[in-house]
Amino acid sequence: MIDTETRKRAAEVIKQFQTAGWRLAIAESCTGGLIASTITAESGSSAVLDTCIVAYANEAKEQLLNVPKQTMVEHGSVSAEVARLMAGHVKNVVWSDVSLGVTGVAGPNGGTADKPVGRIYLHISSPLGEHALEHDFEGDRDSVRAQTVAGALEVLFALAKAGSP
Repeated sequence: MIDTETRKRAAEVIKQFQTAGWRLAIAESCTGGLIASTITAESGSSAVLDTCIVAYANEAKEQLLNVPKQTMVEHGSVSAEVARLMAGHVKNVVWSDVSLGVTGVAGPNGGTADKPVGRIYLHISSPLGEHALEHDFEGDRDSVRAQTVAGALEVLFALAKAGSP
């Protein structure tokens, strides 16, 4: 499911995070741990990855990541607001430098007119600021999840490169 280019990018993220002196924490929903899995498949990952919380169910988002139920009611569990809160809390669990929150609709079901299958929200908190991204990926469930991993790694790499001495 994860292609060679994405694996190479994961290795580059690790190196760039080491150069920047940054540590990473991840809160994943629709990817079910695939971002962390892709990073930890590469040598040196323990030097940069602090933690990953997979909070798939709304109750897990509430209990593990302090996402208020009311936020999910008002904006949906697939929303920029929830991704931001996920990133904010996981960062403080271990006091990492960078955190990533990701939520979305991987499919094949669950899409709506406002949030179709393939809609992904990423939020990254870093020493360079807050970065919110919205993507509409196409394809089946595996493809949407793989594109989400690749997209997250691209942003993490660019941020770490910008933050490196």
